[in-house]
Amino acid sequence: MPYLADDDYEQLVQALRYCVLIHDAASKDILWANQAAADLLEFSVEELRPLKAHQMSAQEQRYRRSVGRQWLQNAVDNGVAVTEWAYRAKSGRVILTEAIAIRVELAARQVVMVQFRDIEREALVRRDLLRTEADLNRTEARLSAFLDNMSEGILVLDETGRITYATEAAAALLDSPLDRLPGIRFTDLCTPGQSRSNVVAALERTAEHGGSEGLRYEIKLPSGRVRWHAGSCQHIEIENDLSGSLLLCHDVTDHVLTEQAHRRDVQYLNYLARYNAMGDMAMAIAHELAQPLAAATNYLAGTQSRLAGTQDRAQASDQPTEPPAGYDDIQRGLESARRQLDRANHIVRSLREYVTTLEDSQQHADLNEIVEECSYFVDLRAQQSGVSVEYVLADEPVTVVCEKVLTGQVLLNLCFNAIEELAGQPDVRQPVSVSVGYDGGYGVVTVTDCGKGISHMPSDQVFYGAFTDKAAGNGIGLALSYRIISRQGGTLTARENTPRGAVFEFTLPLSAQ
Repeated sequence: MPYLADDDYEQLVQALRYCVLIHDAASKDILWANQAAADLLEFSVEELRPLKAHQMSAQEQRYRRSVGRQWLQNAVDNGVAVTEWAYRAKSGRVILTEAIAIRVELAARQVVMVQFRDIEREALVRRDLLRTEADLNRTEARLSAFLDNMSEGILVLDETGRITYATEAAAALLDSPLDRLPGIRFTDLCTPGQSRSNVVAALERTAEHGGSEGLRYEIKLPSGRVRWHAGSCQHIEIENDLSGSLLLCHDVTDHVLTEQAHRRDVQYLNYLARYNAMGDMAMAIAHELAQPLAAATNYLAGTQSRLAGTQDRAQASDQPTEPPAGYDDIQRGLESARRQLDRANHIVRSLREYVTTLEDSQQHADLNEIVEECSYFVDLRAQQSGVSVEYVLADEPVTVVCEKVLTGQVLLNLCFNAIEELAGQPDVRQPVSVSVGYDGGYGVVTVTDCGKGISHMPSDQVFYGAFTDKAAGNGIGLALSYRIISRQGGTLTARENTPRGAVFEFTLPLSAQ
């Protein structure tokens, strides 16, 4: 390697970030300074050369000229001397430095090379670094505490679906120790079938398009319990050391069980509704058939009487005649038809008696609980329609005698009607109100809205089955609700709200328990 030229050495020294001053060993005058020293002291090299120690040092006694000359002389005598020196910049700013004076034997003369650095600035930088590190540690601790205390679990899956990171909340959701989760294939925890297929498909889609996707899946815990989780998955790529899928999940088992119970209730309600409709149809059919059956029976009886009378008169006359051909067959035919009509009348009477017989319900239910159980579905419909709902429950249980499922359906019907009213009027901001209370020996549930009210409806047709003011309605909702409540010994009423809207209220007899 060739030797460096003289100019190269100067260029290297000028590039130093460390400040350098060259003093004459005998006179202690400044001979040269590198650019870093000139920048820190705010003097050019030409301005620095005539300066003495007192002109570029702090005014304190410990930085007086004699102390500075002695420090430089110690370097001349001993080869090196170290001190803490406070230089004063051209602007008057005092700069605390750590300075090292070194004796250097040059070809032309003996000099002292002083190297110094701004330790006050370094202290500030160090303090800022320490403060930043403390802030980072505090943020990390808070974030860790936040992640550990949040109910939503966080999982990171690699490209093969194996868990690479999990929070404490995720470990609790999976009912497994945190240190055992890494390496487990997440999809193996999902129940085989639709849940596992949905998760695999969601992970593949998000890995392909890079977006986020919601999902819900069933998972079997090591204890054997089956739980439902919901959340979202998103493909992530952070720098070069973290890529895969980020899965956020939380437990929705209670919601799923509620939905399943609601579906069962709806199926049961549909059964009851069909049963009730069959009863109404049976009543209508029985009513419509009763009159023609009675008339047909009377006609047959009259025809039989006339035939019998004609035969009696013929026998009583002086010239009896033989009955016409087929007379006996006609009599037997009429008698058979008469017996069939009598049987049909008996069936109709039995059907009417069966339908009109009401067995008292022995269920005892708390109206507060009914409202709470229905609130999930009411709120779901309200959120979809941009309507809010407020609930005012009684301070103590309001136990009534009722059919719980049917009563809940009445409440849902009233609430859904109120929500639809407000959804069609975006200028109305008041919420739908559902309250529970007492009135004498009855429990009371009141649903109040601020819609257009019921003044436009005929007062005697609010609960009439053929009336509706909805474009797609059939008018049987309120009618069925009215029938359900009335058959349970209660009342369902409707009135105008003040200053606008409607109030629907039903009562049910309190339980003696």
